[in-house]
Amino acid sequence: MKASFFILVICAVCFASDFAQAQPGRRGGPVGPRIEPENLDFDLGVGKITDRELFEKLSYQGPEVSRDAYLANLEFVKFIIDKADPNNHKVYFMNTQNHRAHPPYMRLVGIESRERGAITYMPRLTSPDGTPGLYIIDFQPNDSYSFEDIDRILKKLTDHMPLLKGKVAFHPLGGNMRRYESEKDKYENGGVSVYLDSDIYKNISYLPLNIAKGFGKLRVYDNELRSSPRDILICPTLPNEMPRVAGVITEARQTPLSHVNLRAIQDKVPNAFIKDARQLEDISSLIGKEVFYEVTSQGYRIRLAKPAEIERHFAAMRPTVPRYPKRDLSSKKIIPLEKADFPDASRYGAKAANLAAMKKFKLKKGTLPDGFVMPFYFYDEFMKHNGLYKAFDKLAENEQFKTDSKFRAEALAKFQNQIRTAEMPAWMMEQVSALQKEFPADTPIRCRSSTNNEDLDGFSGAGLYDSFTHNPSEGHLAKSVKQVFASLWNFRAYEERAFFLIDHKQTAMGVLFHPNFKGELANGVAVTSDVLYGTEGNYYLNIQPEEDLVTNPTAESSPEETLLAWWERDGQQLIRSSNPDEPANSLLDSDQQNLLREALGRIHFNFEKLYGKNEGDEFAMEIEFKITSDGKLVIKQARPWVF
Repeated sequence: MKASFFILVICAVCFASDFAQAQPGRRGGPVGPRIEPENLDFDLGVGKITDRELFEKLSYQGPEVSRDAYLANLEFVKFIIDKADPNNHKVYFMNTQNHRAHPPYMRLVGIESRERGAITYMPRLTSPDGTPGLYIIDFQPNDSYSFEDIDRILKKLTDHMPLLKGKVAFHPLGGNMRRYESEKDKYENGGVSVYLDSDIYKNISYLPLNIAKGFGKLRVYDNELRSSPRDILICPTLPNEMPRVAGVITEARQTPLSHVNLRAIQDKVPNAFIKDARQLEDISSLIGKEVFYEVTSQGYRIRLAKPAEIERHFAAMRPTVPRYPKRDLSSKKIIPLEKADFPDASRYGAKAANLAAMKKFKLKKGTLPDGFVMPFYFYDEFMKHNGLYKAFDKLAENEQFKTDSKFRAEALAKFQNQIRTAEMPAWMMEQVSALQKEFPADTPIRCRSSTNNEDLDGFSGAGLYDSFTHNPSEGHLAKSVKQVFASLWNFRAYEERAFFLIDHKQTAMGVLFHPNFKGELANGVAVTSDVLYGTEGNYYLNIQPEEDLVTNPTAESSPEETLLAWWERDGQQLIRSSNPDEPANSLLDSDQQNLLREALGRIHFNFEKLYGKNEGDEFAMEIEFKITSDGKLVIKQARPWVF
């Protein structure tokens, strides 16, 4: 589900336009008898908004905003301040679910003298009091209120809607914008906060990375903590590796396309950036307790949870039937990458098969690496040759292994070491030796995991398994191949398979080989849809300088965020620079952006057909890419985005 967060644009038409709804009191109809705010039926509205829940009940969020285009898909409540009695202005909060135009509403409640506008909730932005969530107040574009008027109106609205205190800003439109420009000093000195359209991506203190609900114990993550699938973790920064958990909160802004967040999306667990989360009373008071945690496009919710609802939640999440990944052992030779294809995922793994498929997409020459693929047959024969399947069976029967996660992690680490030090059959050594000779003697070889349990439609498995670079000084390539084999049994991958009831022994490891890239200028991840801000017609990109990986960022990483237009050459919007202290420039130059745009279009179109998607189906591809030391674009991976 996409996060609903659309770019505000200044509306140059009359805010008071109506929907010409067929109802009594529409524009031109008779004025009804006056109804005081305290006497309103709820289907008309209220005179006071006492809490956030009531605001949500009164609000509208959707596309039906007539000419008020800038309000589309934002959560807003319209209001009217009746000035008939100059000594007692009265506030009407409209039930905006039912009434979205001011003039017909005024006739329904029998008022004429007024100030009217809308209160819009911006959940991602930081309020003046420093907490997540900002309410902005705007009026008709042709209005031109003085600073004194705006100050008075905001105070009046806050009196009748206390949750605005410390969380409200004036949003000038049209005539109000011109008046604001002439009175900036008064706003700066008068304590009235102002929100401008250019602020939409600035000062963000809440960002929903994955919209979902979860239950678990709220705990603060540190390097010593061993988390469980029933923990909701508060992380100062997002760690590079994390076994399955029930939810994530980070106090530092995340890299949206990191492996950890991709797994949160796949696992359907809530994940959000909440600035200074441990300083917020509603969160800090619940640390160490069992909670319900929900991430929505309009903010987060967190509360104490009951044991019964926790158990129901986890019972509903987990599959009930074991699953067996497709594993075809009929291919018995290492082959050049271009000789494999999309249907070969069951022989070589989806990562290798998808890269091979892209060789047929007519991308610019040099955009894809050349290399080789090792089939599952090698892994299976290696495991049987060393009795490692039987060794795992014995381990899995151990009661402590079944129930004690710490013991299980330690036992799996020992099992991985068994794999790394086991003997490779002579015939396999010969084929790996022949493969190694295909690369120049001084070339580092990248050995990449490629399984039948990742990069699948509906299951990304991002970050579950490990890849390694084999340097010429390390001797026989078998060393690094066995390291890749062993990564099938790391703790995070084992726990993920166990939760989804995926058969461990049916899971198989292939290996993708290509020259290692050194000294790259940038690396990035792109999705063929805007999966974070929800804009239409854009690719969403995260980019890091040099070798600071987007998929596994360091704690200090600040990735570039760019929206790259689907069709418009040189059409891009830099949302966030990778270095906020330097001028805002993209890490990709114009030629690289245009080349990436063309490649993303071809990749999306071709994979959409290969995965059998129909027009209108929710579908996107996620692509990992590099800019090499000589400035060339290289695409190294493609997987379906898990919605």
